[in-house]
Amino acid sequence: MNTELFTFGDPGEMARRAAEVIVAAAPPGSWRIALSGGTTPRPLYSLLAQEPYRSAMDWSRVDLFWVDERAVPPDHPDSNFRAARELLIDPLGLPQDRIHRMPADCPDLDAAARAYESELARAFETSPPSFDLVVLGIGADGHIASLFPGSETLNETRRGVVAAEAPVEPRGRLTLTPPVLRRAVRILVLVSGAAKAEALARALEGPFEPDRCPAQILREAQGRVIWMADAAAASRVRGNEPPKR
Repeated sequence: MNTELFTFGDPGEMARRAAEVIVAAAPPGSWRIALSGGTTPRPLYSLLAQEPYRSAMDWSRVDLFWVDERAVPPDHPDSNFRAARELLIDPLGLPQDRIHRMPADCPDLDAAARAYESELARAFETSPPSFDLVVLGIGADGHIASLFPGSETLNETRRGVVAAEAPVEPRGRLTLTPPVLRRAVRILVLVSGAAKAEALARALEGPFEPDRCPAQILREAQGRVIWMADAAAASRVRGNEPPKR
């Protein structure tokens, strides 16, 4: 298991280090990245659109995909696409033919999932696809992407993209499946805040129960998994606990 955990004093320091890791790993040719939503990755996306990071890699060769998306229009405040567009895509002026939005605003989510699978098939030569980089967060319940505890999607072995249901609104989702996440060359997981401390500890050290803590599927990843956490989030991981008084 090629897994590493790096701990930082605050979320800003974590975002800067994550940006450094990404630009250092970028190849001279094309690069295919799957982005996550939520609040934790937003400082990273904002940094990547600023110097010195924006000039450190050839963004015209980057294809952007999404790990998951909520069933809302692309301009909705809850849209993962909207956040990436405002913080990263528009500031960088990325070419539209390199942006692969999940069509989760489609009324038929299963049809939308199959359409996105077809788009992945056109972009990749492997099935399931193998992303060069996947950026993830983790929920306080241990979910990653839109793979929630107890979800049947956690047992998916054939599909690359499926419709999913979240326990909170908006409930309708599209998500990449475990086989796709496990095949990524590099996975970067950003974790911030004390509310995520138990989930992070379970993901890294708890008994292997991915049905209860979906983030544990990353233990089976084929590539490199880099966990980055601020001090509060890492406080329950062995070796990162604050000193006792």
